[in-house]
Amino acid sequence: MNDSGMKMIEQGDDFPARAIILSAGQGRRLLPLTENTPKCLLPVAGKPVIAWQIDALLANGIGEIVIVAGFQIGKVEALIAERYHDQANIRILFNPFYEVADNLASCWIARNEMQAGFLLLNGDTLLGDDLLPGLLHTQTAPINLCIDFKAEFDQDDMKVQLGPQNQVRQVSKKLSAGETDAESIGLIRFSEEGARLFREAVEQGLREPEKLGSWYLAIISALAGQGMVNGYSVAGSRWCEIDFIQDLQKAEKHFACKETDAAGQPRSDQLLRVPG
Repeated sequence: MNDSGMKMIEQGDDFPARAIILSAGQGRRLLPLTENTPKCLLPVAGKPVIAWQIDALLANGIGEIVIVAGFQIGKVEALIAERYHDQANIRILFNPFYEVADNLASCWIARNEMQAGFLLLNGDTLLGDDLLPGLLHTQTAPINLCIDFKAEFDQDDMKVQLGPQNQVRQVSKKLSAGETDAESIGLIRFSEEGARLFREAVEQGLREPEKLGSWYLAIISALAGQGMVNGYSVAGSRWCEIDFIQDLQKAEKHFACKETDAAGQPRSDQLLRVPG
């Protein structure tokens, strides 16, 4: 480790400059838990969702993190100030449109942060320790969309159609069973070129008022049609997307383990317990 306690991570020229976490929403499908608490602050195995994300990013050498917050932003700011007071490169942007827009608007708020390669992470996706290292050292296309596989996909899954060599053809919740090969987990790696293409598409997209309620993955799907997106399989790695109460219960089971510090090392002073 270096003097700051961070693990030394081998970083090539194409290593992502930062991570952007989209955490503006309330998470109404988790009511009443989110009545006064944004989804990103819900505890999983004793630690807020966003803290799991930040700790995983820091442990893998991503030192610059931009959080797009909205609902109850003051509580998000307080958590960051308390838990990461020594991390000056963790910043928060405010999305004032969180009540009336979907996550494409959050990407628009953060578009100026997309000047170099970066990671884009949904605010409700938890990542295990084994997922990021491979992604951070693999760039097979300007945009790498993290995907996983299962026998059946439900209505709420963000479905992905693949072509040869895992090239992404389409991304949409509306794909039929015959068109669906995988699901997006809510994590994307952009190269510098991919960042430029995505940023320009985001800027152009919100010039049309009807796009205010769009998901940013509609842009990813359009760029996939231009051959710019590959799927990166995380099959076998630990991850969980939290949309419903049962997802939160599943996350408790998967992430109930010894808490790690910012360097990814177990803290022996605290064993996290799964709530009964």
